[in-house]
Amino acid sequence: MQPMLNIAVRAARSAGDLIVRSSDNVGRLRINQKSRNDFASEVDQLAEREIINIIRTAYPDHAILAEESGAHKGNDFVWVIDPLDGTTNFLHGFPQYAVSIALVHKGKIEVGVVYDPLRDELFTAKRGSGAMLNNRRIRVTAQAGLAGALIGTGFPFKNLQHLDAYLGMFRAMSDSAGIRRAGAAALDLAYVAAGRLDGFWEIGLHEWDMAAGILLIKEAGGVVTDFSFNDKYMESGNVIAGNPKMHQIMYQAIEPHVTPALK
Repeated sequence: MQPMLNIAVRAARSAGDLIVRSSDNVGRLRINQKSRNDFASEVDQLAEREIINIIRTAYPDHAILAEESGAHKGNDFVWVIDPLDGTTNFLHGFPQYAVSIALVHKGKIEVGVVYDPLRDELFTAKRGSGAMLNNRRIRVTAQAGLAGALIGTGFPFKNLQHLDAYLGMFRAMSDSAGIRRAGAAALDLAYVAAGRLDGFWEIGLHEWDMAAGILLIKEAGGVVTDFSFNDKYMESGNVIAGNPKMHQIMYQAIEPHVTPALK
């Protein structure tokens, strides 16, 4: 998988360079509203095209699932791409966004890359080989309780039907040292892997938001499940992640607020 990881890194860095070059001209960009509180700019589209071109050149037979252009048919290897996770942040000049690229083979995430172009931080993982930040090994924290823990989350701003359930979960986490909502799930997950956050939960993510970050956490010694303590997070979009102890504690806090629609 190393050659495929190298391609993912090359594609992420190239897209990241394009995003940074565009960040000074945000006011001139064309912006589309895909749905409520869900935006895409021409930078998203250009970055995605750059990533796909690099992947297609190296692996023309592979399939692709990309946020902006959808599914591209191919073989059992599927590249899952978010060219700019945190578009709303990017459009407001809020410096928290990233490129996320994962490679899935027959349902298993084999390669994951999350690249923060502003900080030049490259999070990488291969299944079975650990997780790295700029070529240094990373691990989840050893935090063993909510007291003193820093927890990441994302508000269900696109679909408010789950807001009451989410607020119950939020209150259940209030004994922590703090809850952070930075607006880029791929980076939040990478931060759990790197020990910057002790845990993370969110409702309604897409595959491209989380595939790379999930592999990073698992390879850094963490645990990821859906709200039913299963591994159906890619289907449901609902995620709880953390070190093994924190994950258990978060699950127990969240579970009473999980509605049938979230299982």
